[in-house]
Amino acid sequence: VIHKILSKERIEGVHLKNMKTDAFFIAIDHKLNTDIFRGEIELNEKGYVKAVNEIGPSVERVFIARDVGDDRYRHTVIAAGSGCKATLDAEKYLEN
Repeated sequence: VIHKILSKERIEGVHLKNMKTDAFFIAIDHKLNTDIFRGEIELNEKGYVKAVNEIGPSVERVFIARDVGDDRYRHTVIAAGSGCKATLDAEKYLEN
């Protein structure tokens, strides 16, 4: 249980109590990093890569992982799984 958040201008630490686990994960913020694609790949109104189909955008040889292509399920598990999917799609493309 988070007992107290230690902060002044930003979070510096947390006091925990009754820990019955070896680790925990806290998501504090999510900064979308798609600005480098602006003007090259179509982005939606929220700044996420606009997918044309299940594979990705309408740009050849571009494979998107869902953390930049999904404004609903953008957390770590989805990003890791779709990163693997993008890798497999890229591998298949290179084989052909």
